[in-house]
Amino acid sequence: MPPIRLTRPTLEVLKVLMASKPDDPAWGLKICLEAQLGSGTVYPILERLERNGWITATEESGPHPGRPARRYYALTSAGAQFTREAFAARSITLRPAFGEGNSL
Repeated sequence: MPPIRLTRPTLEVLKVLMASKPDDPAWGLKICLEAQLGSGTVYPILERLERNGWITATEESGPHPGRPARRYYALTSAGAQFTREAFAARSITLRPAFGEGNSL
């Protein structure tokens, strides 16, 4: 698997992906909001991570009237392992998922 540059924005996206749960998956706008990054930064990162096998993307299958179908993103087992190793090497701790103990 080719190396991925772990820039600050990439690490922020990975934090969001690590904190997502099966019943509350990560999708584009949610990742932008939680990582506090613009879509012009987030979507290229997601494309790189997917191309390198770190994440998978699935399209929303249910009804979604008035908006395009969402693409949900999840770390692969290899992506999760690489992310844990990268965070450990940088002494990065995960913050709680948005809404878990965080108030606006």
